[in-house]
Amino acid sequence: MDDEIDGFYLDDGTKINPNLVPKPGLCVTCANDDDAIEPELCILTRIDQMEDNDFKCYAYEPKRSY
Repeated sequence: MDDEIDGFYLDDGTKINPNLVPKPGLCVTCANDDDAIEPELCILTRIDQMEDNDFKCYAYEPKRSY
């Protein structure tokens, strides 16, 4: 049995590679995408909504344009 407990898992125990979780367009335009204080929160939000048609993120902050 694999005793590894770190990482991201679905409710059924399937381990998820965070690099393979699709990144919605909203994330690409978010200030947190470049400088995420808690990148795990961003990944968990995307994992939670992988099957949803509409992506919502309440931590979204638009990137500043200079």
